[in-house]
Amino acid sequence: MGGPQKTSVRPGQILLPTHEVPVLLLAGCVRRKLDRVRAVLVLYRALSRARLQKFHREYFHSLHAPIQAIKLTCLLRCSSIRIHQCDKYRKGVIDGTACSSLCEKETLYLEKCFTAKPNNQVYSGNWGDLQGVIKCQMEEAPHYDLGGEMEPRKEAAPVAFNKPTKGTSVEKFREMIISHLKAKVGDQANLADLATQVLSFTDSNKDGHISLPEARSTWALLQLNEFLLALVLQERDHTPKLLGFCGDLYMMEKVPYSPLYGISLPWIVELWIPAGLRRSMEQWFTPSWPHKAKISIGLLELVEDIFHGTYGSFLMCDVRTTTFGYNERYDFKVVDARYIIPEATFQERIRQQRCDVDEDCLYGTDCLTSCDLTKHRCTPEVTRPNLAKVCDTLKNYIVRGAPSDLSDELEKQLYACMALKGSAEQMEIEHSLILNNLKTLLWKKISHTKDS
Repeated sequence: MGGPQKTSVRPGQILLPTHEVPVLLLAGCVRRKLDRVRAVLVLYRALSRARLQKFHREYFHSLHAPIQAIKLTCLLRCSSIRIHQCDKYRKGVIDGTACSSLCEKETLYLEKCFTAKPNNQVYSGNWGDLQGVIKCQMEEAPHYDLGGEMEPRKEAAPVAFNKPTKGTSVEKFREMIISHLKAKVGDQANLADLATQVLSFTDSNKDGHISLPEARSTWALLQLNEFLLALVLQERDHTPKLLGFCGDLYMMEKVPYSPLYGISLPWIVELWIPAGLRRSMEQWFTPSWPHKAKISIGLLELVEDIFHGTYGSFLMCDVRTTTFGYNERYDFKVVDARYIIPEATFQERIRQQRCDVDEDCLYGTDCLTSCDLTKHRCTPEVTRPNLAKVCDTLKNYIVRGAPSDLSDELEKQLYACMALKGSAEQMEIEHSLILNNLKTLLWKKISHTKDS
């Protein structure tokens, strides 16, 4: 009777532990003093409301409340990330090119929160004059959830930063890197060259020596698909440049225009828009056709780069328009590379996946294999190659507004591309032929213009 009362929590509710959350956590997330004061007042008001159980229920019933809860969660996580990273930096656990700016000079700021999911920490940020996107704890490395869910079910556990161990030599660390890369991308001939690039990256202060905190930070980053892809494609322009890192927190170049096409609307508005009108609206804010052609060529070049590329093949397991974008020069850019994964890693993991139907063998939104019902295990080969999925995404984008003398042939090539299946040897020849035909078709139309 006299014990603490339990409060029932409906799905989606967030109950703030008022005795545990210090109000001044927000101070690390905002830039100006006035903003800090306002942020503290916002949090204080929210915490005060949380003490009133009856009002709390009414508050979360309103339409506006979940949005406020998400914003509050983002602010708290933003500050906790900064405190967590800087605490480890000051203790000598981690290091990196961005640590001093984040923790000492305070010239690197986490600003707008893009998601409240703990395993998908994404913020806009400023680093002096540079604008970028800051990411942290993007994946539950090294676990791959090959079920239908896009996000792991549990919150990502904090990175331990315990590898390599104290006393590990640089040569031993190099062996660790090569072994890890081999497990990720397969036994490629030039893994030693990639390992050399990783070691060069690890020496963040360029003093010619690799410290243990630098090595541990790089090892944590190597577990992430997006970071690995940025290394593999660093000489190409398809992935945003890595601006800096501190532990497993890293800052990427900002992609100004995303998604590739389409607009984001509040869900309440989406309910009232007919499907036909929604498809038309997707094209309202796209660039001119020559610019769309240039962006499309960039996407096709990405497919080419990761199909039997220098460091093996990668699979594109999410080809939705939100995954891609472009810059002011209409150069194609990958916005979110978490679901572009090494084929060797995918095949090893998917073989272990138990299944009853083919749909049990789906990773992300677009990497599907078939189910072997004799063993109730997924087969390793995807049913559709990267190119077929990309052409599916491009169809509504590039055909609309195409010059009349090109439209029919372009549509014909796209449908042939979308029909590609499997990964047999004869398909690879057809894959290369269709890819080159599409690039040539688009390039011939814009090569003589300033848009090229």
